[in-house]
Amino acid sequence: MADFSKLDSMSEAEERRFITAFTNDLANDKGEEAKRHLAAGRAIYYGDDRHPDGVVKEYPDGRRQLVTFQNDTEVLIRDL
Repeated sequence: MADFSKLDSMSEAEERRFITAFTNDLANDKGEEAKRHLAAGRAIYYGDDRHPDGVVKEYPDGRRQLVTFQNDTEVLIRDL
């Protein structure tokens, strides 16, 4: 998993290696971390091209909502 903690202080070469590793992590993501969050009773958020006007919030019970954020506050757009 890519480490974002030192991104601001990386050299160009380190940044290129980071981007390569990050891109690889994304390409090989099987959703394991999302599954762990849901199993622990926490909602997850993700983008979906079918809903460009917001972010999908999925609850552990399978309910899904389209939400957005305004002034650091989550705002419900609609249930999905």
